[in-house]
Amino acid sequence: MKRIVIGILAHVDAGKTTLSEAMLYQSGAIRKLGRVDRRDAFLDTHTVERQRGITVFSKQAVFSFSDSCYTLLDTPGHVDFSAEAERALQVLDYAILVISGTDGVQSHTDTLWKLLKRYDVPCFIFVNKMDLAGTDRYLLMNELRGKLSDRCTDFGAEPEIIYENIALCDDGLFEEYDESGMIVDESICKAIAERKVFPVMFGSALKLEGTSEFLECINRFTISPGYYDSFAAQVYKISADQQGSRLTFMKITGGSLKTKDVIENERNINGEKVNQIRIYSGDKYSVADEALPGTVCAVTGLSFTRPGDALGAQKRSASPLLQPVLTYRVILPEGTDIHTALPKLRLLEAEDPALNVSLNERLGAIQLQLMGEIQLEVLKAVIEERFGFTVGFDEGAIIYKETITDEVEGVGHFEPLRHYAEVHLILRPAARGSGITIKSECREDALDKNWQRLILTHLYEKTHIGALTGSPVTDIEIVLAAGRAHPKHTEGGDFRQATYRAVRQGLRSAKSVLLEPVYRYTLTVPADQVGRAMADIGRMSGSFDPPEQNEDQAVITGLCPAATMNGYSREVMQYTHGKGKLSCTLQGYEPCHNAEEVIAAIGYDADSNLENTADSVFCSHGAGHTVKWNDVQKHMHLPSVLGKARQTAYETNPRERVHAAYGSGRDIFASDRELMRIFEQTYGPVRRRESNSPQRHYVAPSQQAQNSKKKAPQPYDGVEYVLVDGYNVIHSWDFLRPKDNDSISIEGARNALINILCNYQGYRKCELILVFDAYTVKGDREVEQIDGISIVYTKEAETADMYIEKTSHKLAKTNRVRVVTSDRLEQLIIIGNGAIRVSSEEFLEEVRNIEQEIREIISTDFKY
Repeated sequence: MKRIVIGILAHVDAGKTTLSEAMLYQSGAIRKLGRVDRRDAFLDTHTVERQRGITVFSKQAVFSFSDSCYTLLDTPGHVDFSAEAERALQVLDYAILVISGTDGVQSHTDTLWKLLKRYDVPCFIFVNKMDLAGTDRYLLMNELRGKLSDRCTDFGAEPEIIYENIALCDDGLFEEYDESGMIVDESICKAIAERKVFPVMFGSALKLEGTSEFLECINRFTISPGYYDSFAAQVYKISADQQGSRLTFMKITGGSLKTKDVIENERNINGEKVNQIRIYSGDKYSVADEALPGTVCAVTGLSFTRPGDALGAQKRSASPLLQPVLTYRVILPEGTDIHTALPKLRLLEAEDPALNVSLNERLGAIQLQLMGEIQLEVLKAVIEERFGFTVGFDEGAIIYKETITDEVEGVGHFEPLRHYAEVHLILRPAARGSGITIKSECREDALDKNWQRLILTHLYEKTHIGALTGSPVTDIEIVLAAGRAHPKHTEGGDFRQATYRAVRQGLRSAKSVLLEPVYRYTLTVPADQVGRAMADIGRMSGSFDPPEQNEDQAVITGLCPAATMNGYSREVMQYTHGKGKLSCTLQGYEPCHNAEEVIAAIGYDADSNLENTADSVFCSHGAGHTVKWNDVQKHMHLPSVLGKARQTAYETNPRERVHAAYGSGRDIFASDRELMRIFEQTYGPVRRRESNSPQRHYVAPSQQAQNSKKKAPQPYDGVEYVLVDGYNVIHSWDFLRPKDNDSISIEGARNALINILCNYQGYRKCELILVFDAYTVKGDREVEQIDGISIVYTKEAETADMYIEKTSHKLAKTNRVRVVTSDRLEQLIIIGNGAIRVSSEEFLEEVRNIEQEIREIISTDFKY
């Protein structure tokens, strides 16, 4: 049996609920036709809906037609509840867009069409109210093709005309029609599912004219979608039944869901199970033991779910496009405790995330966000019905947003004692209306994939606010470019802190712009009031297209800031004596027309917002200290990703990338803060010198003594030296360590290590000294040169540790010295000498990274 989930959308008063009733009646799902004006519509079950005659909450009904099973979702038509309609789009296989034959394509119709495109939902169009005077099928069809898509096709015409029009929608369809003179149903179904064709039918739902033919068209030209093999589901709605049980509405998109199943999710920390599966039709439901793919059901027993959640194998859908533009302060009745009311209102937020219920501690008030005045009135009634108290709201304030105009690098560092994380983000301005895009361009050999995933999760989970007014940011691309963790001191919470600070530091470094919501409006007024209307729009900083006039009235369309147009509908009703009409749809966010005035009025102080700080925490002398956001780049441990002097080389030359990753004075393998703290508390602070000049040849200390007789010693000029404890490394690297019955001898291991380090030194261009312990071997110290590295065999009664300690002490006075060893006591002494310690395991990772870079260069340079 074919299972299809289909939703009905429309501009308010287009007849959407009436069409739903007609389809349910003619399919046999209901025995009596309900009507909105009689307040007995099958799907308008809520008291508020029946009182106001509008659909507020999306509802579902199940019906069968021919050999198919359909789940019908009736969505709200009023613009104030468009967020509810948008959430329902996430689970639709097909949509029905209802258009009034007397009004044509209206402002909210255009918004719905954009949403259908955004969520890639195939669409059937029903033009309603064709029984009323003034409707013209030919003109309406041209309007649909002009304002929606030229692929809108009249499926009520003669078959030959239908085939001709369908053939014009796609090259493949044209070829099929050209060869056979017709197009088979299978091809038409595929074209509709791919949004290449949009069938259009005309009729009157109230009089049941054209509705049965419309049902036949839907049944004939729809196909079942593909589903995942394993369990998958998309959550689109949260609500509560009359007993207060929490209901999670979802569509099963893969596998199946059974009673007592545990939903695997990172937020399901208590292992919550599905207690009951309900299949709703209107306000009644049946209980099922299992829900198969294509089923829309309500589930009890889950408290962690949210609208928009993707469960199991289901992919995350796009972020909601429609957002409220007004924030209101809730006025509680006298004697009502704010902390008692807050959890109750947050129950409503769980059902409608767009409410964004929050506690403003500075004002001592609860705030929430709404789409408009109708939603405000409905919310009052819902609160009184569910919680038993009456609330009021203030006048409401515009929700502003912020964006940036230039590309910046944001750096966040979090390093109190025994914690460590550093994050580098690139923040770029994005196209208007694109929201926030988050991705990673960080190499996994630079930062482990698990750490990268954690950083991306923290970027997604927080509402990031701007530096001008503290408003949410939008139209920004955030790219994870680099990061660093400590081998043993990094915890997940460290990256949360570093990530938040990196975003904030980038926003404060960038040039920010304040954005305000802008309405696309349609204003209908009597013809003699056009001058007044145009003057009002100019006064409100709006724009308009040339008015369309006839004898009795004029229609003005254009854009206007929501801040100035808020409440104008009442004014229109007054000066037109009830003959005027204003319809507004959120167009998006644009630069604020009075930004300086708004910024001054809000008076936001970014430095005082400690919960969203841009400053970083660094460690010094065993304790963390705060570095101001504008000084962070002077202290950061990783090199700047956007450094202009080396950006081109960094992007094109693998060798430069290695030096960027490993050549910094604050080396990736040099930060053992705990060890440094122990030494400094015992022996006092340690001073280090950075490398600042080209390489210099190294002469063994025994040879230096002889050379000193010939000329006075010269000061070292900042060479980078790497001293390696040979046997310590051999016994730390598994593939070199000799074992029982192993073909690798100690001599073979020595030779293998020498070969590895010769490649390393040749690539790094450092002075590398490999020291082997010859403590028990009689004779003087031996030094030999092999392919650029100095190999030292210690003299009798001299250990490798002793030689390294003495040499590092001497060299570190004027050079940067790194010592490779895992001997903890030796590490402590090395730090006291001013050198940098690198464990054998960390050095192996560095060597392997460089070997990979060498392979990249070879593959790049020797391609034919």
